[in-house]
Amino acid sequence: MASPRRPRHRDRARHDPPARPVSAPARTARLGVLALAMINVASIVSARNLPVMAEYGWSMLVLFALSIAVFLVPVSMAAAELGTAFPRDGGVYAWVKEAFGGRTGFLAVWCDYAENVAWFPTVLSFIAASLAYAIDPALATDKTYLVVVMLVFFWGTTAAALLGVRTSSTIGAVGTVAGSILPALLVVGLGAAFLLRGDASQIPFSAGALVPEVQLDDLAFLGGVILLFTGMEMAGFHARDTRDPGRTVPRAIALAVAITVTFSVLGSLFMAFVLPQQEISLVSGTMELFSRVLETFSAGWLLAPLALVVAIGGIAHLTPWILGPATGVAVVAREGLAPSRLGRVNRNDVPVALLVVQGVAGSVFALLFVVVPSVSTSYWMLSAVTAQVIVAMYALVFASVIRLRYTRPEVLRPYRIPGGLPGVWLVGGLGLLGCGVSFFLGFVPPSQLATGDTAGYVLLLALATLVLSLPPFVFAFLTRRRTRADAVVPAR
Repeated sequence: MASPRRPRHRDRARHDPPARPVSAPARTARLGVLALAMINVASIVSARNLPVMAEYGWSMLVLFALSIAVFLVPVSMAAAELGTAFPRDGGVYAWVKEAFGGRTGFLAVWCDYAENVAWFPTVLSFIAASLAYAIDPALATDKTYLVVVMLVFFWGTTAAALLGVRTSSTIGAVGTVAGSILPALLVVGLGAAFLLRGDASQIPFSAGALVPEVQLDDLAFLGGVILLFTGMEMAGFHARDTRDPGRTVPRAIALAVAITVTFSVLGSLFMAFVLPQQEISLVSGTMELFSRVLETFSAGWLLAPLALVVAIGGIAHLTPWILGPATGVAVVAREGLAPSRLGRVNRNDVPVALLVVQGVAGSVFALLFVVVPSVSTSYWMLSAVTAQVIVAMYALVFASVIRLRYTRPEVLRPYRIPGGLPGVWLVGGLGLLGCGVSFFLGFVPPSQLATGDTAGYVLLLALATLVLSLPPFVFAFLTRRRTRADAVVPAR
């Protein structure tokens, strides 16, 4: 439920330069701890995914602790080591390529591209539902309205991306604040105001309430909680932009983790305080909270302009993500690991073919809101597919940090995961465990939602995950087949 999201891919997308000493950054250092931490915070903090954990009430605290222990902390430590030891343009692609070769690096960057195809409709549905509160709140559950608005904004932002990275980045700078940080701050602020006014909490505290249900279907949402924390590797991408990456990067990540956890926990709790569990919508839960609290303070007139700001901010925040992942795959295509036509760009250096493929695929996934009875169920299924694909990328990151300790032990690591080889195996192993558990839980229908036939639900998710993940293997097969054909010498 990712992650909200953030324009991290521009750095990942560039070509990995030739091998050279990596003990010192090659660029002009300019980022300090606070600046680097804010890059991560802007990439992660969002109010869009808070309803997922709000469904659990007080027991979310235990689930948050588990998610932090087996995913957030390990990925932060792995990114700090990889980013400071191999401070190269390309981010995850460069790290995985260094450990396992170009084709596996391509798989990592493709997962980043493919998961966005399923993620885009979740963001677009949030935008459409937010805009509905500026027109008529009843539209937030109207599937026809949602799909039409989603497709209009999706292709509109795709057209804007064709103008190039400068346009996308300018629009995205506005969206980072208005589309992610502002709503998250408002959720916490208005929730706190609601309680300070003396209104009763929807989840009265008790020791028993902290214990989550242990039934499998009650833990299904836990599989998508990593979407709240995806992007913590961003600081590692910018290791070369710091004066002392060994100190700056881990401190920036630690600060970003503290801020992200604070907003995620408080935002989810305050949403659970204000809204009854059965009324929390995964699509419009944030706006429902705003509506409930503003009405309590007799300030309902603020809802429409607030909804408009959140919707516009969401659109602006989405725009850089339309272009970023596609640019990464285009670079790989130009290296010969994917069809060359995917790497062709227009005069603005934009990979048009990849944007068109992305637009068509994203539109198909958006139609899930029409065929699935519940809007919240559609949102969750898309979030689950997104998580299924992105955990594959993170699993490759954890495997890379372990492997590179063996294959590249001579490389200076300004930040090293403590504990030597046992320490890196512990961190990488926890991360791989978290990815595995998240992947498994993603196929479990949540008890909180009506998902229909279990077999059909699992089959649909498995098919979507397979289709999104398959292209790198198809490209590799076709390349090997073409190479063998070219190697055949005609008989004389």
